[in-house]
Amino acid sequence: MDIGILGAFDVRERGVSVTPTAPKPRQVLALLALHADRAVPVATLTEELWGQRPPRSARPTLQTYVMHLRELIAEAGGAGGRPPKQVLRTMPGGYQLDSGEGTSDVREFDRLARTGYRAMDAGDHREAARLLRSALDLWTGPALADVPAGDCLRAETTGLEESRLCALDRRIEADLRLGRHRELIAELTVLVTRYPTHESLCGQLMLALHRSGRRGEALAAYQRLRTTLVREFGLEPSAVLGRIRQSVLTAAEDDPGADDATGPLSQAG
Repeated sequence: MDIGILGAFDVRERGVSVTPTAPKPRQVLALLALHADRAVPVATLTEELWGQRPPRSARPTLQTYVMHLRELIAEAGGAGGRPPKQVLRTMPGGYQLDSGEGTSDVREFDRLARTGYRAMDAGDHREAARLLRSALDLWTGPALADVPAGDCLRAETTGLEESRLCALDRRIEADLRLGRHRELIAELTVLVTRYPTHESLCGQLMLALHRSGRRGEALAAYQRLRTTLVREFGLEPSAVLGRIRQSVLTAAEDDPGADDATGPLSQAG
């Protein structure tokens, strides 16, 4: 079974789509696919579909959705396929989607990102940038972009987006350490517009501009972030960002403090 989460939702058994078009069965399959090879409790599936006030018919209705998914799996598998009840298993208190050692873009993203972080920690910035770029290339849009989301799926997709931003942050950090300052400016300009309170991205833009000889623009980026943080949250920028600003103000191109600041910024914003 091949599972696509990072963009449009797609689940295929033996190359044939088993993704239903009806919204609620689609939600059920999405939650099961996110937790492939692990049991998902009935209570979690019920909360996803109906929130905190499920109807009395919730359990039999959920069973109907599971039957519909098994019918799609049976059609996709054909005569030589796995029995549907072995693909979508009934477990004690829940259901489990058995991927059969198939592919999952979420699992591949996690694997590449973890390997990239290890390369970063080992000081191999070129390999880290390559691995993290490969991980980010798996994203073709927002996770589960075409699936209606209840509380559970919203929480899951929020977590996935945080993981994507973390990988993006570390990839940019690796590229900065490789001296790719000018190439990063356009990308970072778009990102800080999209995430106007993300301190790490702002700090990275400031460093890229500063090291490209554009000190005034670097200071302007800091001021925009500060204005937004004060207006929306009553907060000042972090000390890490303040140190980057100071290095720009003093025009210390080779200030090791500016280089060191890229690391802690991975935890900022």
